[in-house]
Amino acid sequence: MARPSRYARKRRNTPGSPPGRWVADPAASETRLHTIRYAPDSVIETDGLETGGGGTAWLNIDGLRDQAQLARIAETFGLHPLAMEDVVNLHQRPKAEDYRDHLFVVLRMPRPRAEGFSTEQVSLFLGRDHVLTFQEDPGDVFDPVRARLRNPQSPIRGRGADYLAYALIDAITDAYFPVLEAMGERIEELEDAVVSRADPDQIARIHAIKHDLRTIRSALWPLRDLMSALLRDDSGRFSEQTRLYLRDCHDHTFQLIDMVETYREIVSGLVDIHLSTQANQTNEVMRVLTLIATVFIPLTFVVGVYGMNFDVMPELHWRWGYPVVMALMGAIAVGLALWFRHKGWLGRSRR
Repeated sequence: MARPSRYARKRRNTPGSPPGRWVADPAASETRLHTIRYAPDSVIETDGLETGGGGTAWLNIDGLRDQAQLARIAETFGLHPLAMEDVVNLHQRPKAEDYRDHLFVVLRMPRPRAEGFSTEQVSLFLGRDHVLTFQEDPGDVFDPVRARLRNPQSPIRGRGADYLAYALIDAITDAYFPVLEAMGERIEELEDAVVSRADPDQIARIHAIKHDLRTIRSALWPLRDLMSALLRDDSGRFSEQTRLYLRDCHDHTFQLIDMVETYREIVSGLVDIHLSTQANQTNEVMRVLTLIATVFIPLTFVVGVYGMNFDVMPELHWRWGYPVVMALMGAIAVGLALWFRHKGWLGRSRR
């Protein structure tokens, strides 16, 4: 099987195809709908497309497989074909586009996985009294928002669709904090391991973290521009009170970007630390081997002298010749070891 690319995202639409022509992906997750319609004194949840009643409605769509269902939603709420094209083509970067009846927002939701890290596209439509969210797969970070909607004491029940849209955007933004905190712990553990001892597997771990940080960075930088655009928007989609909360969410994106850039600098430095530690380990091995070889050089010289085949060598016929030579070789070895220790070459600094 071919290895999936970690960097490229395939475009579903053919280059040169007419704009606004969209087709659901038959390989996508099954399409499921969930509607929450709420007012200050009531909340109704249904699994399906529910358009009647007052208050504010939040329709969440998981999975983008069912072409007919998606087309019916687009027709019911008057969604622009260009926006629907971006919904089903999951290579979009975070952005905001204002259509006549809706504000269309694209976000990248963090999706930690067993191996590595990825982001999932979430498309959000903000209307006068409703919010629509389209997700690639089931499972999201919106459970705290749902819990607040079900709580009769929560202030969100008395606010409009613009505040709900802010709450969903804020939930996605804040979901990056625990991801980056966990990544910071991984980096700290890896840093301690690299400093103590270089291991070949550490390079693979460093590159894996760099890839995850690059993925997060590619989602957060456009998100910062998106939040800036929403704060500058004068169309009246967001009330003044909600814009104050958007400003706080905008500040969170700056905090996240600062964390990402700090981690990127640390991880980039880990490569240099790994190479330095590895070089130090190699130097330590070479130092030990050099000291051993240096000790044996004079011993080899003594052995070589008495290994010559000359007839006239008085020490060869001396009774104490062998013990004296062995003692001399031992004294040379001990003397060199003491001298190396005095110079601090055996791991102790010279006093």
